[in-house]
Amino acid sequence: MDMTFKEKFLTLWKKYFNNAALPITFYYTDKPENAEKVKPGSVPPCVIGALVNVQKGQSLAFDVDAVGCPGGKRYLGFMQNVDMPNFEYFLSCGIPGKLEGERYKKSPELVREYMKKHDSALKAPAKYIVFKRWDKLEKGDNPDVVIFYAESDVLAGLYTLASFDEAEQDMVIAPFGSGCASIVQYPFLEVKSERPKAVIGMFDISARPHVDKNVLTFSAPMSKFKRMVDNMEESFLITPSWAKVQKRIK
Repeated sequence: MDMTFKEKFLTLWKKYFNNAALPITFYYTDKPENAEKVKPGSVPPCVIGALVNVQKGQSLAFDVDAVGCPGGKRYLGFMQNVDMPNFEYFLSCGIPGKLEGERYKKSPELVREYMKKHDSALKAPAKYIVFKRWDKLEKGDNPDVVIFYAESDVLAGLYTLASFDEAEQDMVIAPFGSGCASIVQYPFLEVKSERPKAVIGMFDISARPHVDKNVLTFSAPMSKFKRMVDNMEESFLITPSWAKVQKRIK
């Protein structure tokens, strides 16, 4: 991690976003350092629940055994398929007397079609995925993605900043998916893109209880995030329009 850049962001974040929550980050590695290796069963089965402690400053390293949810194993890249029988029924209408459905899609057939068309598999490039809050990053860390838990005014600022140096209108996307897909799978698949997009997420109803009622996530590949930070002091953030919004950020 470039420590000069780390401090630059901390300074500018404070300057333009007051005391809004610092983002967390993640990266993959075979040898996690200065992060606690999560023991199976020691954190909530849902990764989003486990990340509450990361937001508070604890650094955590997950391997496949530490992730309790089958979907989490897939969307963090540790499995290429959802290891759950009748998943298409689980995501839709369920099976009476056997399986309760989440009803996020109208029918099992629609789930199968969705999975075939849109659910790109992610393969973890290393044994562990490490989550750290921005201020906990050290020189040896190399974050792939930066994740903000943002209320509406902060989200508006991040959204607008992400498109500041782009002519296209879709440089921030909000694809359907689980909470962990929105902060890990989708933004990580953008890391190697020539024009990486940021991802707004945490619309997953099952994951919502693990975040504040006024919060969504904004995740950006590190290459895009660096551009966003470098653009801050010539963007709308220096205008009276933003100053009016900034006054409301606590």
